[in-house]
Amino acid sequence: MAEILGTIFTKANFIFMMQGLLTTVLISACTIALSLFFGTAVAMLRHFCIGKLAWVSWLSGAYIEFFRCTPNILWILWIRFTMPGTPTVKAIFACTLFTTAVMAEIVRGGLNGIPRGQFEGAASQGFSFSQTLNFIVLPQTFKSIIPALLSQVITVIKDTSFLKAVDIAEFMRNSSIVMAQLRTPAQIITLYGFIALCYFIICFALSCAVRYYQKRIRVSP
Repeated sequence: MAEILGTIFTKANFIFMMQGLLTTVLISACTIALSLFFGTAVAMLRHFCIGKLAWVSWLSGAYIEFFRCTPNILWILWIRFTMPGTPTVKAIFACTLFTTAVMAEIVRGGLNGIPRGQFEGAASQGFSFSQTLNFIVLPQTFKSIIPALLSQVITVIKDTSFLKAVDIAEFMRNSSIVMAQLRTPAQIITLYGFIALCYFIICFALSCAVRYYQKRIRVSP
C-alpha cells in the first residue's frame, strides 16, 4: 500500500490535483453566489409581475423551464466553443446560466409559502413593497429553502466535473491526467477513492455547517 500511495501521491501529482481542486472550489463558489443572486431576481419577476407586466413573468418562467429541461453539459460545451473569454470565466458563466434557473425555482417555491397576510400586515405598518421584501419576505423565504439550497450547492460542486469535457483544469480533469500515468488496477482504484473522498469531505462539511446553522436558528429567541 505504501508503494501504491508513493507512486500516486508524489509531490508534483498532489500539488497538481490540489490546484485542480482549488479551481473547482473557485468555480463552484462563483457559480453559487451569482446564480443565487440572479435566481432570486428571476423568481421575484416570475412571482410578482402581474397585470400589464405579466409578460415579464412569462419570460421568466420560459427561462426557468428551458434551462431546467436541458442538460448542464450542453451549455458548458456550447459556451466553451462559441463565446470569447478565458476558459474559467466561460465555465462560470455556463454553470451560472443553468444553475440560475434551478435557484429561481427553489426561491419561487419559498415565496409561494409566504402568506399574503405578510404583505398586508407590512403595508398597514407603513412598509413599502421593497421594504417588505427586504426585511420580511426574503428573510423568511431563505430560511425555509435552506435544505433545497444545500442540495443544489452540493449538485453544483459535483457538476463541476463536467468541465473535464472542455479541458478546464478542475479537480477531475487534473486527477484524470494523473490517472493516465498509473498502470495497475490497485493504483487506479486508490486514486478514484481519493477523488471520491475529496468531494465527500467538501459536501459533508457544507451539510454539517448548514445543519448547525439551522439548529442555531431554531434555538434562537
